[in-house]
Amino acid sequence: MSIADLHLGLLATGPRHGYEVKKEHDAWFPEVRPLAFGQVYATLGRLVRDGLVEVVDARPEGGHDRTVYAVTDAGRARLRQWLAEPAPPAGTGGEEVVRKTVVALRALAAVGGHIGAREVVARQRAAHLRRMRALQELDDAGSGDDVARQLVKRHALLHLDADLRWLDEAAEALTQDSDSDLTAT
Repeated sequence: MSIADLHLGLLATGPRHGYEVKKEHDAWFPEVRPLAFGQVYATLGRLVRDGLVEVVDARPEGGHDRTVYAVTDAGRARLRQWLAEPAPPAGTGGEEVVRKTVVALRALAAVGGHIGAREVVARQRAAHLRRMRALQELDDAGSGDDVARQLVKRHALLHLDADLRWLDEAAEALTQDSDSDLTAT
């Protein structure tokens, strides 16, 4: 996902200053890592440079000048193009849970320590279960009819469920083949 395209989407609903872009992102995607302020302002600067966003106002607020940004016609065209292209499917094995499990299987013995690959998988499984419970218990009062928020939550739950099933398979493979070459390269 292009963070620039995401910024265009956040600005498409109306002009905003950088702080509002960050807050809107964090509200739209509460289950993902919040945007960093530095990333927001650097991206807005690139979008202005590229003619996809323009500065429409600079107003003082609380002792600071707040630069207000709006999407240009070129920015709206780019956003339409981005939305028209399907996102690449995930599942490439590059997710951290997969990388961490493979490293635990192949390199944990080399670095020493008191935990083994089975414990790494068990801890990851427990973390996934905690996160799933937290998502399921989220108080959606006032946002129960917010379809976008519910879709983001459901996506996160389904991905966690898929990871959990994969972790169960990894644990089963470790149990069945504890003396195999899995820990050797």
